[in-house]
Amino acid sequence: MAKKTFFVAGTDTDAGKTLVASALLVKASQQGLRTAAVKPVAAGCEETPEGLRNSDALMLQQAMTLDLPYEQVNPIAFKPPIAPHIAAMHEGQTLQASRLAGYCRGILMQPAEMVLVEGAGGWKVPLNPRETLADLAIELNVPVILVVGMKLGCINHALLTAEAIARDGLTLAGWVANRIDGDMSCYEENVMTLKTLIQAPLLGEIPFLEQVTAEAASQFLSLDELL
Repeated sequence: MAKKTFFVAGTDTDAGKTLVASALLVKASQQGLRTAAVKPVAAGCEETPEGLRNSDALMLQQAMTLDLPYEQVNPIAFKPPIAPHIAAMHEGQTLQASRLAGYCRGILMQPAEMVLVEGAGGWKVPLNPRETLADLAIELNVPVILVVGMKLGCINHALLTAEAIARDGLTLAGWVANRIDGDMSCYEENVMTLKTLIQAPLLGEIPFLEQVTAEAASQFLSLDELL
């Protein structure tokens, strides 16, 4: 089959991008597809004997089928859990969409049928004074999967993000409802509202999970609309 590549975006920080991306990778693997993923920039890393490591990138690395070194999965890593452009500024660096796209294309050249590129934070997280992570998705020109962290306020966040994705000229391939607040009131009504207003298929609803694993979340997702 032709290679399927998607940019995974979220409505906000902690919406569940990594969980959903990893679950999609597991689902694809269960269907016999070779998979790869890249999180080109990550802030919030731990020091290890091998260097800085980000838990999200490690989760992606574990979920994908290709055996790639960590430095390819997460080429730019910052220790403090702050906005990436601020972390870069503190280290005297400047993030650029073209450079991040170059790292991503290295993964896209790998022999995989599905490749996921995971962003950081929300759609308009800055890279520098002129660019945001949206510019990376635009440069790669790939469809977007939107992860909606289901909590109070998510409808506004989701609709604004879907609108921005369309305005940036990209296709919203689908969205996932990820229930990050187990006590959310009127959850079903919120999902129905989003299904009505988002012009893209719902790929699945991940309930509030006591044990948050890609394998557990993958049971609630479907790849049919993506493949």
